[in-house]
Amino acid sequence: MQKFSLIQNIKSYLFASTVFLLACGLMVITHFFNGIEQHWSMILLGCLILLQAIVIYQIAEREKSISSFSEQLLVTKERLTNEMKHRLWAEKTVSEGKIKSLYIDENFPVMLAYFNAELRCRYHNRIFRRWFGLRSDQIDGKLLTEFSNEGFFLDIRNCAKEIFTGKTIHYERTLKSTKGFPYIFTEQFVPHLDSKGKVVGFYTIHTPFAQEKSRISLKKGEQTAHKTEPDRVSQVTVNDTQKKQSPVLRPASDTTIATRVAQAIKEGEFNLFFQDIKSIKASDVLPMHHEILIRMGEEENSQMPPGSFLPFVEQFKLMPQLDRWVVNHIIKWLSNSAAANHVFCLNIAKDTFNDGSFPGFVQIQLQKMNVPASSLCFEIEAIDVQDQKPQVIAFTKKVSQIGCLITLCSFTQDSDLVKLLGDMKVNYIKIDGSLVCNILRDEEDFKEVLAINKLAHERGIKTIAELVETDDIVAKLNEIGVDYMQGFGVAKVQPFEELNPL
Repeated sequence: MQKFSLIQNIKSYLFASTVFLLACGLMVITHFFNGIEQHWSMILLGCLILLQAIVIYQIAEREKSISSFSEQLLVTKERLTNEMKHRLWAEKTVSEGKIKSLYIDENFPVMLAYFNAELRCRYHNRIFRRWFGLRSDQIDGKLLTEFSNEGFFLDIRNCAKEIFTGKTIHYERTLKSTKGFPYIFTEQFVPHLDSKGKVVGFYTIHTPFAQEKSRISLKKGEQTAHKTEPDRVSQVTVNDTQKKQSPVLRPASDTTIATRVAQAIKEGEFNLFFQDIKSIKASDVLPMHHEILIRMGEEENSQMPPGSFLPFVEQFKLMPQLDRWVVNHIIKWLSNSAAANHVFCLNIAKDTFNDGSFPGFVQIQLQKMNVPASSLCFEIEAIDVQDQKPQVIAFTKKVSQIGCLITLCSFTQDSDLVKLLGDMKVNYIKIDGSLVCNILRDEEDFKEVLAINKLAHERGIKTIAELVETDDIVAKLNEIGVDYMQGFGVAKVQPFEELNPL
């Protein structure tokens, strides 16, 4: 190969070298050999001219080749430049996608995992591994039996046969935390089918019972099988396309669980968090509004999703005690004179509306700590009002007389809710988040938000938009004239200890 390349290089200079030698020969003959015959001189001159023509032709061909190669290089350069731009764009998109996926993975409030046909874990989120108290490398690619306890494994193994026939298993169960506190989870095993319809794996999804927004009773014909395990609540096996829901049944050890829940409230095994509710017009000099959220200490450590304990607190009618604990905690914080410019929004449970002594408790605490009643704003869910309208109206009347504020949450244009504004005093309306998050995409939702805001302002009620996630939505809400906004695009949830009283 090297020899061939050498010959090619010599060949490219052969005609030029020959021309040079002939020219030198003619010069020597002309000066030193006067007697040479003319026809030889003419032959040599003709050869010289011919060789010069060949050299010129070669030069022209090389110029043409160089020009062609230059054009190809320019095209290649442009293509590579475009490819680099696309690659950078792709890398940026992938990076952003990873960040979004990581954000979802780290904050999605369910235990989620994926297992292949061999029951090896191929994916899990943070809450899943935190439940077991393991690192990622202790779960990734491991068999279920290698990292889970026997109860968790047997539960999946018993359902595996049905899962791999393409059925979705759905039931409820009680799991105990490391401290022995019970939590209700809705569990689902969802099969994963390949392009040929073969089940190649399945997802396990453990959702806190408290996060189930709508619970539908079992329809006739759905198969219900009750297991004998003490922690089983119920199980339903249905096809993917069917509606599926299991009834709520109490675990066997009611007395023990109720005692544990009451003990948690008494000993304050809870942690408060807050999320700012900000005025859309930043120039307004208004009190700072914060919604108060509550979690178990174990939830704060990400050992289980937020709100998993609430079904038990509600089940044993202990929510009024928990609401009193929260109110007492907030009023003590407000007793600091430097914290006078704060309004705390407290979610009230439906059982608290039936506690006739609760408004009196709030009044006594406010007077004892010398805290203005307007620093407390009680948030009431629209669905709770519809379920027990007389009790809610009586409750709002009593706390309003004390001087506390009222927010009606999840408000829509439902005729019953609109009528309700004439029956009870409301200071704020929280526009339903499902409407707010769609105002840039859905014209009907935009019109409904516009109408709700107008209705509220006509009645002297301020509006709060919830689930505000982007700057574009903020701009649209400002255009509509909404007063306040709340959501992860406005402020994230933070520990209450980090709230600055100044």
